[in-house]
Amino acid sequence: MTFARLLTQFSEPEALFLEPKRVKDVSIQVQHALLDPDWNRVEQDLAWLDEPNRHVVTLHDSRYPELLKQISDPPSLLFVQGDVNLLSQWQIALVGSRNPSVSGEATSYEFARYLAQGGITISSGLAIGIDAAAHKGALAAGGKTIAVVGTGLDRVYPAKHRALAHDIADSGAIVSEFALGTAPRAENFPRRNRIISGLSLGTLVIEAAIRSGSLITARMAMEQGREVFAIPGSIHNPLARGCHKLIRDGAKLVETANDILEELGALAGVQQPVVENSAQHDVEPQELDKDYQLLLENLGYDPIQIDVLIDRCGLTADVVSSMLLLLELQGQVESLPGGRYVRIGS
Repeated sequence: MTFARLLTQFSEPEALFLEPKRVKDVSIQVQHALLDPDWNRVEQDLAWLDEPNRHVVTLHDSRYPELLKQISDPPSLLFVQGDVNLLSQWQIALVGSRNPSVSGEATSYEFARYLAQGGITISSGLAIGIDAAAHKGALAAGGKTIAVVGTGLDRVYPAKHRALAHDIADSGAIVSEFALGTAPRAENFPRRNRIISGLSLGTLVIEAAIRSGSLITARMAMEQGREVFAIPGSIHNPLARGCHKLIRDGAKLVETANDILEELGALAGVQQPVVENSAQHDVEPQELDKDYQLLLENLGYDPIQIDVLIDRCGLTADVVSSMLLLLELQGQVESLPGGRYVRIGS
């Protein structure tokens, strides 16, 4: 916001550096930076910009995305690696927990894959968990994805996503408002979140605790006048409580990707893929005997302690444990901390 105010005070950025003493109402640090700029860092940025598929897009550049320009505090410039034109394509943001359940991660992947097949660009924050699954789902569909990050583009955070970041840059774009050399600091990520929601027609939240950065992104989307979608979950799942709060506050409850397309598809001009999709991670149907059917019926979709499940089924502990292991390998059951299990298949 300080950048934007200075740009209204001076006709061009060059004028600001020619007469820095005319600058008013800024901090001492900004005054010193304008009087004695770190031109070595500027040269590093320019050297980075000389490489292929690297861009710096200013607020007045024709390539600056119109949706982002509409928010109250748009970044004055964006560093972009990859397809800069993708920033102006219709996008849906997918965000959620960094420590999701297996089913939550699969849901993020499948929703992103399905929406990307329909021509919608998937935006997220390159974090572990829901974000990474969304990027991977879009890439698996041969679609486009944008990662908005809270560091300079010479860094990858978290470092384990270096290969994923490379894939995104090759077939999508990585975006940051932070100069090269900027480390991952906590205050950077809420700033990043406003860009994720600001670029997008709507934001879908998949698994979020009641105190979650994903809820910050959703709140920003609401303040920006964008749609907010949330996938409900079990009342016993702490990662569903953030989504339930959003739904109470007016977010649209989503069970299938078609719920999103119905809301935004006509506006975005997307084609509905032929593939069916639901909020549950579908698995191949399995032929199960009566004991397995009994186990699944008593298990349900809410977490349950294994001792309670044994009592309900009337089977021995050894039999129930081996059956749960097989169902988990088949993708129909998920084990949770504390000796609990939950059904996730159809």
